[in-house]
Amino acid sequence: MDKQGNLYTFIYAAVMVIIVASTLALVSQGLKPRQVRNEMVAKKTDILQSVNIASTSKDAEAKYEEIIGEASYIVNFQGEKVDGVAFDVDLAKEVRKPLEERLYPVYEARLESGELKYVLQFRGNGLWGPLWGYVSLNDDGETIYGATFGHKSETPGLGAEIANDGFQAQFKGKEIFNSNGELVSVAVVKGGAPDDAKSAVDAVSGGTITSEGLQNMLSSFFEGYEQFLKKIERERHE
Repeated sequence: MDKQGNLYTFIYAAVMVIIVASTLALVSQGLKPRQVRNEMVAKKTDILQSVNIASTSKDAEAKYEEIIGEASYIVNFQGEKVDGVAFDVDLAKEVRKPLEERLYPVYEARLESGELKYVLQFRGNGLWGPLWGYVSLNDDGETIYGATFGHKSETPGLGAEIANDGFQAQFKGKEIFNSNGELVSVAVVKGGAPDDAKSAVDAVSGGTITSEGLQNMLSSFFEGYEQFLKKIERERHE
C-alpha cells in the first residue's frame, strides 16, 4: 500500500482513533469504582458538615455510620414516607420534575449530646451551573442548626463564596416559619440583612445571580419539605 496515499492516511487515522478511544474507555471503566466511592464520601462529608461535624475522606464513612447510619428515608410532597433509599435519590433528575412529584431525602442525625437534627437536601441553579446543599434543622422542624452549600462553576471570589464557612455560618439559628406558622424560607438579601432578621442572611457581595439562585433553591425545596416539617411540629405537641 502506498504510504503516501490518501487511503493509507485514512486507515491509519481510523486505527489510531479506535486505539485511543478503546484505551480511554478502559481507563474510565477502571476508575469508575473509585469515582463512585469518592462521590459517596464527598456526599457524606457534606451531610456531616451540615450538622457542624468536620470529617475527612479517611473518617467520613465511620462518622456517618455513627451519627446517621440507617436513619434516612424519602418523603413526598405530602410529607409521607415513600419507598426507596434516600442516599440514592438523584436531585439533578428530581429538579426537572414539578415540586409535587419530586422525591425528598431526609437524614436523621443523632449527635453525641443526644440531640436529633433533620438534614434536608437541596439542588438549584447558579450563574454558571448547578448549586447544591444540605441544611440541618433542630427537632422543632423550623430552626436551622447548620448548612453547607456547593457549586460546580461559580465565579471565584464572587458567587463561589457560598461555599465558604463564613457565609454558611449565617444560617445557624434562622427560622423558616414565621410566628403564624407560615413558611417563609430564608431570604438572601443583597446589601445585607437586618441584624435582627430571623429569616434572612447577607447575600454574597458581587454574586447577585448566585445569591438569587441560592434563595430560589431554598424556597423551592423548603416548600417541597413543608408538609413533612409541619408533621414534625404536630407530632412534638401530641
